[in-house]
Amino acid sequence: MNDTAAGTSMVPKAKPKGESGLMRRIIKNRALYLMILPGMLYFIIFKYIPMGGLVIALQDYKPYLGITGSEFVGFKHFERLFTEPMFWTILRNTLLLFVMNLCFYFPVPIILAVMLNEVRREAFKKIVQTLVYIPHFMSWVIIVSITFVMLSMDRGLINELLVVMGFEKINFLLSNEWFRPMYILQVIWREAGWGTIIYLAAMAAIDPGLYEAAKMDGAGRLKQIWHITLPSIRSVIIVLLILKIGDVLELGFEHVYLLLNSMNREVAEILDTYVYTAGLKQGQYSFSAAVGFFKSFIGLVLVMAANKLAKKVGEEGVY
Repeated sequence: MNDTAAGTSMVPKAKPKGESGLMRRIIKNRALYLMILPGMLYFIIFKYIPMGGLVIALQDYKPYLGITGSEFVGFKHFERLFTEPMFWTILRNTLLLFVMNLCFYFPVPIILAVMLNEVRREAFKKIVQTLVYIPHFMSWVIIVSITFVMLSMDRGLINELLVVMGFEKINFLLSNEWFRPMYILQVIWREAGWGTIIYLAAMAAIDPGLYEAAKMDGAGRLKQIWHITLPSIRSVIIVLLILKIGDVLELGFEHVYLLLNSMNREVAEILDTYVYTAGLKQGQYSFSAAVGFFKSFIGLVLVMAANKLAKKVGEEGVY
């Protein structure tokens, strides 16, 4: 009897039916899950749930009828989008600004991060980092206002300097030729410093022994950067490049809208400002939803293509 009881006590107890390995891991790492909960809620509430509203792109949406009462019209608004006379001009403007962002802005944070990483005086390094971070915390309203003051025809600093040097004044703010350079310079000034954070964090993880070994082999600072620093952060560069490509048609409404005027509209009108004009100012909600859906679809396709290409060349990619 006692032997039977002892043998029974040695048998492991069955786990509760509802308890799984996943649930145990969640309970064990509950602090980490609580940390990511606000971010998850943000994306669920403001990104995923609103996606249900994309159905109005297939309807002739009327606010007083709602989504359930509005007439279903299929791809009518998409057909209108691709046959709109201004569409191809707007798409060209958007793509040109994106290419300029990719060619001129994207390398700047990398170069700036490498330069900061090579600074050996910590006090000077922190001062420079602070100075290049500050513009990121200014709104586009302030950035564009500073630009207006600097480039104004009426006593603008740049035009006053041109006059002093014997040149004629240039109407930067109303010029088609100067809109794109002005736009990209503002982006670089505001975002370049902030973009260095991830690259500097990646560089901090590089083994210092690699640099010591390179010095012993006679490698100078430039060779160390080329053969150690840049290869070590290559995976980070690839991931950020993929994410950047996903924003191909997402240039930021506020920035461009503040620079937009009747004189430069031919080169400054982009999909973001067009959605605002058609959707909010003219009340064409279904049409603007179709334009937004088109933007998102192109971004998704490009992210998937770039991610697949990254994996083919041996990188991890985004997923």
